[in-house]
Amino acid sequence: MGDKAGTRVFKKSSPNCKVTVYLGKRDFVDHLDHVDPVDGVILVDPEYLKDRKVFVTLTCAFRYGREDLDVLGLSFRKDLYISTFQVRVHHHPLPLPVQTSPMLNDSFCSQIPQNLPCSVTLQPGPEDTGKACGVDFEIRAFCAKSIEEKIHKRNSVRLVIRKVQYAPEKPGPQPMVETTRSFLMSDRSLHLEASLDKELYYHGEPISVNVHVTNNSTKTVKRVKISVRQYADICLFSTAQYKSVCGLHSDQVSSSSTFCKVYTLTPTLDKNREKRGLALDGKLKHEDTNLASSTIVKDITNKEVLGILVSYRVKVKLVVSRGGDVSVELPFILMHPKPVEPPVSRPQSGEATPQNEGKLPVYFAYLTVCVSILWLRLQGELDDDLTDLSCFHICSLSRKVLVSMKTVR
Repeated sequence: MGDKAGTRVFKKSSPNCKVTVYLGKRDFVDHLDHVDPVDGVILVDPEYLKDRKVFVTLTCAFRYGREDLDVLGLSFRKDLYISTFQVRVHHHPLPLPVQTSPMLNDSFCSQIPQNLPCSVTLQPGPEDTGKACGVDFEIRAFCAKSIEEKIHKRNSVRLVIRKVQYAPEKPGPQPMVETTRSFLMSDRSLHLEASLDKELYYHGEPISVNVHVTNNSTKTVKRVKISVRQYADICLFSTAQYKSVCGLHSDQVSSSSTFCKVYTLTPTLDKNREKRGLALDGKLKHEDTNLASSTIVKDITNKEVLGILVSYRVKVKLVVSRGGDVSVELPFILMHPKPVEPPVSRPQSGEATPQNEGKLPVYFAYLTVCVSILWLRLQGELDDDLTDLSCFHICSLSRKVLVSMKTVR
């Protein structure tokens, strides 16, 4: 399987190998105004299907307790969204010259609502076992006579997918904050000013914190503490907030003096792997992850947003002798950059007709999956029947794409 995104296909079969699901990707991007549709291809053995139907379920669930605590019918899991729909697979009773595969097949497409949270995993402790807490998405395909029928593992396929967000193209203004504190029995005050060099940072990028302290008081600043804090708002039955320190620096400032220094902190998961409850990006099996990306909410006043909302702040704290503490916080965004998409070549004088314009992305996605299946066959990973199926669909979808494109000559 190649490294290029265009040739990568995710495949999973049921334990009895009668149902197979293909997905072109497992990360679906939330663009704030819309979310990438979840589309794929499903293959079913007709001899096994018989009078059954094929269903696909898209689920978003929030697990807020350890899996080994699910006893006596009490489950520490809440389904935030469930959508089940039937996939009407094609069936040709007579053999066709262009289709010699016995497998029934069809594509499916489902939409993720915008108010659902992104995929987030809460880091388990060293002694924790079972599935980690957090928000995850799952696609499940199964065969049954009706939706109400009990789903059996032997004829069902489960694939974990992720809903992700990428950094905005236009970052906000540079974060800066200042405060002044007066003390009892001291005529003059303590002034603290802190700023970041920018608002948006990518994972693994160092954060520069500029701290300027003017201590005109008689108090001594025993310690200047600079820390990066992750805040996770848990929105489920009620709203709760948890924080974790991802980095720390400290210094000292004498009385009647001025202090100015630029601190550099790099919040990474490598230095925080032992912290239970730290929010991480949704993790797929056998893949490493990183600190959870900041959550961008289109409408902050929307009360229907559930799940885990992640934010980051740099906290500058002055520990003053016999006078209390002085602190300020600088919010910033920590995310992954948006991947560069390859340019789509189109005829210079061509345009899509209004009738078929919405169907073109589906045709191209389906065609990409079929071509990828052929590539896997050449590598000896798939059987001949599936190759025949891909050949048929490549011819069929190529005709649809050509018909849907109107070229002005």
